[in-house]
Amino acid sequence: MTVIVLTLCPVGLRGLLTRWLLEISAGVFIGSPSARVRDLLWDEVTSHAGKGRALLAYTTDNEQGFAFRTHDHAWHPVDHEGLTLIHRPTERPAATSQPAKTGWSKAAQRRRFGNS
Repeated sequence: MTVIVLTLCPVGLRGLLTRWLLEISAGVFIGSPSARVRDLLWDEVTSHAGKGRALLAYTTDNEQGFAFRTHDHAWHPVDHEGLTLIHRPTERPAATSQPAKTGWSKAAQRRRFGNS
């Protein structure tokens, strides 16, 4: 089983994938091509994705039962003692000139405490 998910990719790439896979939702393709065809499709996806992102997941004979590849994602697969995990980069808070607000809003205070 092979699943390819496209985000912000050209429409022509979606048309190319529909020759081999079934599009079950916008940008989500599923099918059972051979490993050779799957690798050729992935090469086409990575070369024609443009500014878009792509994800490939497929079944394989390993501990997890599947493998995946990413293209232009912020999250990257990382091998950890034989298991493939996703590394999500930590988000750093943007430096703002205003301090973060804490406590209740004035409208919530009026509702909660009955002040007019």
